[in-house]
Amino acid sequence: MKQKKVKIVFVCVENARRSQMAQGFAESLGQGKVEVYSAGSRPSSRIDPLVIEVMKEKGIDLSGKRPKELNDLPPVEMDYLVTMGCEETCPAVLSKRVIEWDIPDPKGKPIDVYRRIRDFIEERIKALLKDVG
Repeated sequence: MKQKKVKIVFVCVENARRSQMAQGFAESLGQGKVEVYSAGSRPSSRIDPLVIEVMKEKGIDLSGKRPKELNDLPPVEMDYLVTMGCEETCPAVLSKRVIEWDIPDPKGKPIDVYRRIRDFIEERIKALLKDVG
């Protein structure tokens, strides 16, 4: 019997930095065991170029990705809704469990801040994937 994949969505305002990093790590580290999405309430027109750069340093290529809005998510119940500290409420996203991660937005900061936030998100993703099995 095929095991059902755990559905995780990461939500932020612009879907251009933190939620994209989280999705990239979850897809990479989840090794096909999770179905991962990200979206924003007011998505940017593109992923922040510094996010693409610092994620490439970890072997994850986000250059082909684009910010998405909440309406772009599939109309299914998610197992986990993870907000990235954007004080966002997501009434349009059905989920069994909501997790709030208070992660500062690196927008406009030096690349070293992006790297610190990237590494912090990576650790959070590892812990989340351990929890979901």
